[in-house]
Amino acid sequence: MEQTTAVPISKPKPQTQRPGKYKRYMWGFIFLLPAIVIFTLFLWLPIFKGVLNSFYNVDFVKGDTFIGFDNYKTIFGDRYVMTAVRNTLYYMGLALVIGFWVPIVFALAISEMRRFQGFARVAAYLPYVVPFVVLYGVWRWLYDPVGPINSVLKAIGIGQINFMVDRAWSMASIVIMETWQSFGSAMLIYLAAILAVPRDWYEAAEIDGAGIWQRIRYITLPAIRNQILLLLMLQLIATSQGFQTQYAMLDGGPNNATLTYALLIVRYAFVRQDYGVASALGVLMFFGLSILAIIQYRINNRGGVQS
Repeated sequence: MEQTTAVPISKPKPQTQRPGKYKRYMWGFIFLLPAIVIFTLFLWLPIFKGVLNSFYNVDFVKGDTFIGFDNYKTIFGDRYVMTAVRNTLYYMGLALVIGFWVPIVFALAISEMRRFQGFARVAAYLPYVVPFVVLYGVWRWLYDPVGPINSVLKAIGIGQINFMVDRAWSMASIVIMETWQSFGSAMLIYLAAILAVPRDWYEAAEIDGAGIWQRIRYITLPAIRNQILLLLMLQLIATSQGFQTQYAMLDGGPNNATLTYALLIVRYAFVRQDYGVASALGVLMFFGLSILAIIQYRINNRGGVQS
């Protein structure tokens, strides 16, 4: 009988325990900790406190009193709230009609320049660095009934326009001023996107006989559509919170023509000192802006709308 020898079974070597996930990323968490603390103290805690205050009658002397949804009832019973909402939507629409296309046009024009392109970039961006105090003073002078703009209008036979007094012109005047001041930053973003388009595409289009308008329509604009959509959402979010210029230039006038939603919150908080209603207004605004922020995040995360 054939004798078999038993082969010794080797015991598996004990696996070395892998370091834990939190231990491996410990230094990352340590470096993130200051930012987390700052965001918590100056962003999330005020948001939580604002939501809480919206259910209270805030009184710094006698103490806060819980009143439930009375602050929200006050909002829906205030006729100025709907005025502020309409003005804000009107302001957002004017900013799109008047100002949104300006940086796109300037970026396209500068990208087609063969000389002095660097000078044009600097000149277009310079208004963005003008301090707001100087900006408001200069444009008040420009809009004055005897200022340069009205002098030119009278010279060409149009007549005087009361930019700061006429309800029909007050909000448009603000949008024109803000467009001049801020289009340079968006223009640089568009210009960077245009310059990133492969030059081979333009050369092939020129060989096929495409003119400048065909190149812009079929190459440039489709190539930067993601940036256009992203900056559109950013502008909607920014203009929905507009109040600084309306407050500094006209204080919501004339006759509440420039009273925006954010400016109404400021009035409730610091003029009427009704922090409960101001907090309730802020909560409603927070939820509205959260929807726009989610849309912006999805667009940015997906790299824009796919064709």
